[in-house]
Formats: sequence, structure tokens, C-alpha cells
Amino acid sequence: MKIVDVRHWMVRVPFGEDMLWASGRRDGVTRLIVRVKTDSGIVGWGETICLIEPVRAVFEKVVAPLALNYEVSQVERFVRHVLGAGYYHHKRAAVMACAGLEMAMWDALGKQAGLPLHQLWGGQWRSSVAACAYLFAPSPKAIAEKAKRFLDWGYTTFKAKIGFGIQEDIRIIEALKPVTGDCDLRADVNGAWSIGTARRCLKALGDFDLAYVEQPLQLDDLPGHTALRQVQMTPIALDESAYTLEDVMAIIRAEAADVVLLDPHEAGGCWQTIKAAGACEGVGIAVTLHSGAELALSQAAYVHLASAIPNLMLAIDTERAYLADDISDAPPVLADGRFALPEGPGLGVLVNEEKIERYAVNEIQGAYLDRERPGWFPSKPSF
Repeated sequence: MKIVDVRHWMVRVPFGEDMLWASGRRDGVTRLIVRVKTDSGIVGWGETICLIEPVRAVFEKVVAPLALNYEVSQVERFVRHVLGAGYYHHKRAAVMACAGLEMAMWDALGKQAGLPLHQLWGGQWRSSVAACAYLFAPSPKAIAEKAKRFLDWGYTTFKAKIGFGIQEDIRIIEALKPVTGDCDLRADVNGAWSIGTARRCLKALGDFDLAYVEQPLQLDDLPGHTALRQVQMTPIALDESAYTLEDVMAIIRAEAADVVLLDPHEAGGCWQTIKAAGACEGVGIAVTLHSGAELALSQAAYVHLASAIPNLMLAIDTERAYLADDISDAPPVLADGRFALPEGPGLGVLVNEEKIERYAVNEIQGAYLDRERPGWFPSKPSF
């Protein structure tokens, strides 16, 4: 079953409220939506993250042309073809661009087989997938109030964005812990700390029994993360450091993480994510999934991955509660803090093409910086 046509759209779906984090302010999400048609008439859909313009450029100039006449089952060969076309020089843009096409290939293959994707990836390991409540807010009081709402909705895992300053970070966790109680509480720094600041903050936060602290140092400082694991007890999770399979292997060799957050869009696709999870499983490292405000297609892929991967035992990140709309009228069901498995073949998602056209855009907005602070930009480590 060969690909005979590729089409893509860049879409921007607004959030119901702004998100504040160490790299700026976000009021919506831009994603690249991909549709492939095959010579048998089957259509496959995919989605990828689109934070920077090179993603669309690589897709248009390299990924889409190379995909024509590929069998939809040849996902490994296709991704390596793109990298072999010289884009190993620009791997981060290349893997993001590949991911949308690769997901569409899997969707078409699942439809041809008449099977949901988790059945093609080893079968169902878990019957539903726990979701983590993402907490963005302008003050410790506001973030605690938001956590109460998520608790009422049935969530049992929470993650707070920190990295704003030592005292502010401590106040956020102090405000949250009485609300979350015995539930897992994570903190995401987005690489804002220096190693000295990390030691100070983690000592101050030691009594709060954090499930883990995510990306405390800059993404390329694996020795620093290794050192942090050796001098304090809070588990260290790596996200931005763990894009590709090669990144994950470097983390394993350096013994730099207790938890690894994977993302198919940042790895080059779902198959690369499965391989990275397997590498982590071999050394006893638990994995989970990073969120970039996935729309219905990617959210479904996440649920299938989390269902099939044994060591993906931690609640997956999701920003679904912040989306004001979607490109599907029936996205994956999230209830009582858990995702149900999509039941249809492939991704199991029906796309509303009218909504794709409604949200189609020609430029990326609002991923970084802050319109309310002209001239400001993130500098990491910032303190």
C-alpha cells in the first residue's frame, strides 16, 4: 500500500487561558496536520508539534516529496531516508517534521489491518491511561485553586511549572502540597536552574516528597544531572535532554535520570519512541510522555503508546484541559483523570476537515516570549 498523495496544514487552536512558563507565555498551540492517501484508497492522518518555522520548511521541501511511493509500513526506512538526505545536520527540525508523516503512515497501516495501533505495537498492556494535571498559573494561590479543580475532576497526578525564581518556586510547591496531599506532585523547571540553585531548591523542597523534578538544568548538561542524582534524593526526570533515541542512550550511559519523558514528535515518530522506551526498560528506567498541547490525532497516538509500552507506568502529561477546541468532534475520552483507549482501527480518530480549514494559519504565534513583557526573553540558567 503506497503513498500517492501528501497534504499538510499548519493549524493554530486557541487555549481557554494563557499558560505561563519559564520560557514565556502561550495562548494557543500551533500543530502541523498531515494527510496521506494511498493507492488502495485508504487515508491516513498524522500530527506533529510545530514550535519553529524550520519544521514546516523541512516537511514541505524534504519529507513530503520523499514520502511519495513509500509503502506505509516502511516507517523505519522513511525516517532514516530523511536524515540521510543531509538532515542529520538539522536533526531536531527533521525529526519533528518526520513525526507527522510517520504517524499518518501508522494510521493508514492500522486501517488496512483493521486494528487499533496499540495492537500493532505489542498489544494492550494497560486498559486505560492515567493523565497528569498540568498546572500553569500566575501566582501560588491561583495554582493551588487550579489544582483543586483538577482534583475534583479525578486526577491523581499533578505537575507544576516552576523555574521563576528560588523563593517563587518554593512558594508554589508550598501552596500545592496541602491540596495534592498523597497524590504524586511533579515540578518542571524547563532548564532554568544552575546546578548551585538546583541544590538549594531541591534541599528546600526535600520535605515535600516530589515524585520527580523535571529538567532542572540545561538540556545538554548530562554530567550536572548525574551529579544531582548523587547528592540529593528527589528523582530526576529528563525531557528536553531526551528527544532522539541517541539522546536517550546518552542519558542511560551517563546515569543522568531516574525518569525519561518521551515525545514521538521530538523523536521522529511513534516507532522511535517505542525503541527508546525499550532501551530504558532494559536498565529499569520508567518513562512517560511529554505534552505539547496535543490535538486529537497526537493525543490518540499517545494513548496507544501508553497502552502498549510496559514501562510507561507513569501518568502521561496532557494540556487537553486548556484547549478551547480541537480538529476532531470526538477526541480521545478523558474522564476521572484517565484516557480510554480509542477503539477504531489505526489512531481511531475521525478528523473534521472543516475545523482544520477554520484553524489553518500561515505563521507560528505564541510558543515563546511574552507579549506582555516587550524586550524580555528567557536566559537559562536564569538564577
